[in-house]
Amino acid sequence: MGAHVEVRRHPGARRLTLRVSRTRRAVIVTLPLQCDLDEAGSFLSRHMDWVRERLDSLPAPVPFAHGMAMPLRGEPHDIVFTGATRTRLVSVYPGRNERKEIRIPGALQAAPARLRNWLVDEAKRDLDGRVTYHAQRLSVQPKRIAVRDQASRWGSCSTTRVLSFSWRLLLAPPAILDYVAAHEVAHLAEMNHGPRFWALVRKTLPDYEGAKRWLQVYGLDLHRYGAPAFEEA
Repeated sequence: MGAHVEVRRHPGARRLTLRVSRTRRAVIVTLPLQCDLDEAGSFLSRHMDWVRERLDSLPAPVPFAHGMAMPLRGEPHDIVFTGATRTRLVSVYPGRNERKEIRIPGALQAAPARLRNWLVDEAKRDLDGRVTYHAQRLSVQPKRIAVRDQASRWGSCSTTRVLSFSWRLLLAPPAILDYVAAHEVAHLAEMNHGPRFWALVRKTLPDYEGAKRWLQVYGLDLHRYGAPAFEEA
């Protein structure tokens, strides 16, 4: 089937339900507490054609592997595992074609994790700069910034003034990361999406609407990078 299957029991569920997570390429079966696993398996089997149809519509996952291509700040790059031991730094170089190269040194088995850690650090650096800029514009101050792999949100603002962001924003054009930074900074003043909130976003980023539309159209595609290449079951 080419996807993970997750079975979840929920006290509020009245019947079996089925959905496909587009960000994690997972099939999620939710069942009531009194339902047994055999019934869940039968339910999934009866709806297998529906599941396959939706999985087939998903973009193919792109693992962090030598020779794969991925975007970085909106520009295509080739992933190169050099195996070099003289340096520990991940670097970006001009490539031999129209794409640049992200060169990852060190042991090959550790290269995917090293690449991901580097992407998180780069995203943190970019976000630090844009959050500082927008916070000064709106006269607010976050407690701190966290960068992680959020599947359902590009950013969030907690009641404790912690701003959290997805590292995958680094893959998008810089204007997209800038918009999400402005969006979450505005939440420090308005914890809602009412007119005053959007007025704050517009104050610090007047042309935010184009970036907002970009995320709605292309954002899902960013979740396939760094994902494992599932094999058919």
